[in-house]
Amino acid sequence: MTRSHWIIAIISVLYFCETSAQEKKWTLEDCINYAVSNNLGLKRQILQTETAEANLLKSKMDVLPSLNLGSDARIGFGRSVDPVTNLITFKQNISNSYSLNTNFQLFSGFTALNSISAYKFMFKAGLESEKINRNILIVDILGQYYHVLYARGLESASKLQLELSEKQHYRIVKLVETGKEALSKQFEIESQVSADKLDYTIAYNSASQALTTMKQMLQLDPGTYFDLAIPEMNSLLISDQSYDPDSIFSIASNVLPRLKAIEYELRASEKQISAAKGAIAPSLSVGGAVYTGYYKVLSGDTEEQVSFSTQLKNNNSQAIYMSLNVPIFNNYTTGRNIRIAKIRKNDAALRLEQEKNSLYTEIENACLDYNRGRDEFIAAQSNFEYNKKSFSAVEKKFETGLVDVTDYSAAKTTLFRAETEALRTQLQLIIRKLTINFYTTGEYENSVFNK
Repeated sequence: MTRSHWIIAIISVLYFCETSAQEKKWTLEDCINYAVSNNLGLKRQILQTETAEANLLKSKMDVLPSLNLGSDARIGFGRSVDPVTNLITFKQNISNSYSLNTNFQLFSGFTALNSISAYKFMFKAGLESEKINRNILIVDILGQYYHVLYARGLESASKLQLELSEKQHYRIVKLVETGKEALSKQFEIESQVSADKLDYTIAYNSASQALTTMKQMLQLDPGTYFDLAIPEMNSLLISDQSYDPDSIFSIASNVLPRLKAIEYELRASEKQISAAKGAIAPSLSVGGAVYTGYYKVLSGDTEEQVSFSTQLKNNNSQAIYMSLNVPIFNNYTTGRNIRIAKIRKNDAALRLEQEKNSLYTEIENACLDYNRGRDEFIAAQSNFEYNKKSFSAVEKKFETGLVDVTDYSAAKTTLFRAETEALRTQLQLIIRKLTINFYTTGEYENSVFNK
């Protein structure tokens, strides 16, 4: 094989690979996984959780002793004190000191321990908030995904209506050419074809807009090829299963992150009250320090001075201390902190109760909507099947001249409405079933991928 043949072969392979990659269609799982991994809002929420984790680590480190090393150097001019003789001197000198000190809080009203517990619950609340934001994102993706499916369904149904009209238009034109049909009938069917083309164009543009909106929600890079893989819609199984709101609420109240987040915030606020009350109690701390230094005269006639290392050794001193602090009056700072902590706790308790009431209402409505939607879907599917048979009969009569264009168009329009209504109720039922499954799992991934 010549060099040019190799080049052509490589270019062909690369082009095929690029074309195959561009033609990849996204499933619902692909959309959700990509959104969860790349959504900017969700990434910002993760950063907030990391901040809560850093606060938790800091609160744990606060119970450890502090250890600090210090050093300073100074050059003296004019009047100063000679640290060796403790006499007044006017000679220029340099001094250098070093210190190492530590401090440990023995007791502070258990403020540190309660703060650790509070930050731990706030961190857990942050993790649940991540799940809440992820679920909100998935809900938006789900809604738009099924909106695309519905728009595509309308587009497909409109296209079928147009094809039926074009089929009849072709037949009537041939009959007019042979003199078997009047020209007026051709004009009537052409009017119908024109109307169907308009409906199809509108449906096509709506589907394109829905797909573009989905792409924008995923925040894909400009120029990225994007299209959805349309699933098999006839695989939905309809059962006689009914849902009890009380039993679903009992499960949901234990698994949903929207409740868990508030519960953790409530427990954190309780610990914050205890931490604030700790400031009322006396605090006791112990510490220790090591000091040393060096001194040297820089000007004038001076005797031989002690070396740097010897001075550091000779000037070494140590100290230990214990500190007791009894709060008596601090301008109502502690009382204000306790009061605010109690207010936050009461607010969290009210929010939790309010969220439970709202959740129960949502679950009760979801169960009613599902049962009602199931009946509507079954009726719509049955109506669609009957209309297909009815339209088939009208189509045959139209081809034999027993009905006119008006009756044919009315039957076709009725069929189109029945088909779109069957699609609407089917997609609506899928979403309602996913919603109920979510209430029993706590995360939409479990509901979507295991439905």
